[in-house]
Amino acid sequence: MLSVKNLEVVYQDVILVLRGISFELNTGDIVSLLGSNGSGKTTALRAITGLLDVQNGDITKGSIHLDDNDITNAKPSDIVNLGIAQVLEGRRIFSELSVIENLKIGGFTSSSNTNKNTERVFELFPILKERSKKIAGYLSGGEQQMLAIGRALMSNPKYLLLDEPSLGLAPKLVDQIADLILEINSQGVSVLLVEQNANMALKISNHGYIMETGNIVMDNDSNKLLEDQDVKEFYLGINPEGNDRKSFRDVKHYKRKKRWLS
Repeated sequence: MLSVKNLEVVYQDVILVLRGISFELNTGDIVSLLGSNGSGKTTALRAITGLLDVQNGDITKGSIHLDDNDITNAKPSDIVNLGIAQVLEGRRIFSELSVIENLKIGGFTSSSNTNKNTERVFELFPILKERSKKIAGYLSGGEQQMLAIGRALMSNPKYLLLDEPSLGLAPKLVDQIADLILEINSQGVSVLLVEQNANMALKISNHGYIMETGNIVMDNDSNKLLEDQDVKEFYLGINPEGNDRKSFRDVKHYKRKKRWLS
């Protein structure tokens, strides 16, 4: 189990971004972490994977545990060795290297299993096998996202953290990424999915947490969140009558507060 308890994160010694959040990812599950831009989702992932230093962030309270290991403030390399891998928002592939070179970099900490892990990635993403010698920067957006996920899988993780995997993709490709996440999960990998596409995330996850301004304001089974009136209105764009909002004006002048903010 991956467990985050009462986590507080501050940037630049003054900006409080996470305000004591707690959530869990049970072994074998897919958990969604939802929220608008700036709610703290990416910061939560950075805290788990030890990447806060990149943005001058610090964990000031709380703890993170992976099974029996306290990984609060652990080194990123140690966290990877314990079985966590993260796919960063925006893919962050090495665009000037080939597909196979990107994969080999991802498998650096598990070099003895490089061939086996590469074959696994190629089975999941046949298009990457076809493009294995192609320069990664010339791949389509969907193919680059597959490469980013495949590179993370090269370390043979038990827990996979995905940050906005559907960002910028066409609806058909979003469905394909969702199917791939389910397939990866069926192979025994637990998934923490950060997404703004709440509909997709809740349909494939077991449990969901909703974040706003550094707090977790709601959590429940994903199917219950899909039926929750506030979630429908504020995250799925469905009004109380069950219809999609017709225009930006309807959103702009929408006045009712979320019940958790009342």
